[in-house]
Amino acid sequence: MTADHPAATGTRTPARRKARQLAKYLRDERPDYAYLREVFRHLRAELGVSVQRTPKKLPRVPTENQIRRYYQAVWNGRRVGDVVLIKTLLYTGVRVSELVAIGLDDVDLDTCRIRISQGKGGKDRTVPFPPTFRETLALHVAAMRERRATHLFESSWKKPYSTRGVRALLARYATAAGFTEPISPHQLRHFLLTWMKTQGVDDALIQPYSGHASRQSLEVYSRLAISDAQHRYDQEITKFPV
Repeated sequence: MTADHPAATGTRTPARRKARQLAKYLRDERPDYAYLREVFRHLRAELGVSVQRTPKKLPRVPTENQIRRYYQAVWNGRRVGDVVLIKTLLYTGVRVSELVAIGLDDVDLDTCRIRISQGKGGKDRTVPFPPTFRETLALHVAAMRERRATHLFESSWKKPYSTRGVRALLARYATAAGFTEPISPHQLRHFLLTWMKTQGVDDALIQPYSGHASRQSLEVYSRLAISDAQHRYDQEITKFPV
């Protein structure tokens, strides 16, 4: 090994220069992205290079007492639209980007379901809400139709709420409840899904309306209809703290 060899000097060829060197060997192959990804997967294995993954932090999930305290602050605000919005988040566990995209025609009051179009990953699904919420939601839908709105949640300027606006709204109520940290839409989602788990509801019944996908469970999930999942949801949601 010569002294000017990278390994001998403890240095590496700059990444861009190394890419040019590799390109000379690969250009005639006319590779696409999928091919390059497969090549480098095997290259990592040949060199014994492990993928360094950043450990995921567990989400901060509010307690039942915190959710009750938070909702009390919402109720004390006496803003009906805010009550409906926060209950929709709590009961359905939808992501904030999905919430602001819900159209009035997406709400099925007869079956107590809301259609989520093009959710995360471009997937469509339906989410249940409890029958006890139907009347309140129906009144809200009727009021929005009278305003000629197209979305479930719109401003007085007939524009759908923004995700930033929803987060700010939730943060205001967290302050009103005396919390030192804001409550995020995703925390409300985590609360519902975690709460359903603590009630003993199986993942296979949570997944159809959660928007999560599990490679190991896809087969069993694919055999479950939303009506099966909703039956268990309706049983357990009567115990929900709000």
